[in-house]
Amino acid sequence: MSKNLECTIGGLLDQMAERFPDNDALVYVDRGLRYSYREFNEVCRQVAKGLLKLGVKKGDHVSIWATNVPEWVILQFATAKIGAVLVTINTSYRSAELEYILKQSDSNTLFLVKGFKGNDYMKILYEVVPELEGSVAGALQSELLPYLDRVVFIGDETPAGTTNFRELYELAQGVSDEELAVIEQSLDIHDVINMQYTSGTTGFPKGVMLTHYNLVNNGFYIGECMRFTEKDRLCIPVPFFHCFGCVLGVMVCVTHGSTMVPIETFNPLQVLQAIEKERCTAVHGVPTMFIAELEHPEFETFDLSSLRTGIMAGSVCPIEVMKRAVNDMYMTEITSVYGQTEASPGITQTRTEDSIELRVATVGRALPGAEVKIVDIETGATLPPGKQGELCGRGYMVMKGYYKMPEETAKVIDADGWLHTGDLAVMDENGYCKITGRIKNMIIRGGENIYPREIEEFLYTHPKISDIQVYGVPDRKYGEQVMAAVVLKKGVEMTEEEVKDYCRNNIAHYKIPYYVKFVESYPMTASGKIQKFKLREMAIRELQLDDVEDKA
Repeated sequence: MSKNLECTIGGLLDQMAERFPDNDALVYVDRGLRYSYREFNEVCRQVAKGLLKLGVKKGDHVSIWATNVPEWVILQFATAKIGAVLVTINTSYRSAELEYILKQSDSNTLFLVKGFKGNDYMKILYEVVPELEGSVAGALQSELLPYLDRVVFIGDETPAGTTNFRELYELAQGVSDEELAVIEQSLDIHDVINMQYTSGTTGFPKGVMLTHYNLVNNGFYIGECMRFTEKDRLCIPVPFFHCFGCVLGVMVCVTHGSTMVPIETFNPLQVLQAIEKERCTAVHGVPTMFIAELEHPEFETFDLSSLRTGIMAGSVCPIEVMKRAVNDMYMTEITSVYGQTEASPGITQTRTEDSIELRVATVGRALPGAEVKIVDIETGATLPPGKQGELCGRGYMVMKGYYKMPEETAKVIDADGWLHTGDLAVMDENGYCKITGRIKNMIIRGGENIYPREIEEFLYTHPKISDIQVYGVPDRKYGEQVMAAVVLKKGVEMTEEEVKDYCRNNIAHYKIPYYVKFVESYPMTASGKIQKFKLREMAIRELQLDDVEDKA
């Protein structure tokens, strides 16, 4: 078995720049951008110096709200080189979510692009931080966000109150190699370096604190399970703000000296073009992405014969989609990974040599260096093969905890270091796991984890709504869709559209209820607990989704 890597993320890039200096590190097909490992490391070093000159220090929290632009990957390594913690913000977030994360994370710097899918990020930011427009760049004083000092814009213009990302290269001239080296040498591999927010069942997103050690080793072992080498070239259409992008994508590549070929925002045609043009050997995606590629009208015209492997994950992988990826996309060694952000994220993975049956029916076995067990939900006792219980993981990949939420951390990591995933699973005698359900009421829509409580808490603020229950119902395209059962206050009327409109500018589009039903009351247990599963069963009947449920 391989030995765990003992290096920081910045140190890892230094090593790869020495071992594979001329290998392509980062390629953007549409931008004509191509960095070798030597060049990429140098760019990251310059930006690291620029950050220091800007006033970002070791331990500071730096947020990024951007699509898969080159600056995203550069910042992942530049912040790591100076020990600043990169806080990743979902590109679909709107004002309420942005405000919460900037506040809860204590971020003093925000990097952002112009926008995404019609969302004007600067407009949203000016709403949250009205003082920004009239402030001097780098000297922001916000009543709502007292920690936030500066905003850096990634793009051509420089909106009021912001610094442009390009200025970091000029600022870098004011910091010596020695100054950077001193800081790099002071870093510990167990320092927190990345924070990603996972929506909580309590209704409040939690900042998952991940270390150099977590991310380097998880990326390394996932790459090992895919037999990655410096000759591999990975197309990355999954977002960097998720572990899928920044670990299963970026860290898998950089731990092996492989080439990253990111797609800025998912577009099936661009993915197919990039694979053909760059002779990619691997591509990642959630099932809906693979479906969009396979069903693209021009699919047959592309030469994808360079493909070998990749990861299909994020939600249940339909057997037919997996088979088509193997047969029509040449991905004979495609794998699937199971995990969650709290585990950096990989816990189990199928192997390239596993049968197609194992790769479709299971989420694989424990990653090297990780332990997995299935426990009884009531007693916590370890269960034998074939028995359903909660999947727990332990090892190098488990997070340090939730930022400023010790009680929440204690709920998921027990005294023996086991991470309780909240997912139901069965393990066979060879250690292969099958996910069978969820203990918590989480909805997984097209690879996005959605916690009903968060949407419920938000909709409770509507003056017409007395009570609200949010739950998932089957969907052919996304796996699940969000549904809301609403009890109105006495004497008021409301339409489905009103509920959706209220959500539109405040929460991410994928969290907006797709179905809205107005009800007088909810099915209850004898002790007065609402039975969400009964609401789901009623919806499946009424919406005639039985056949969708069977195929999922």
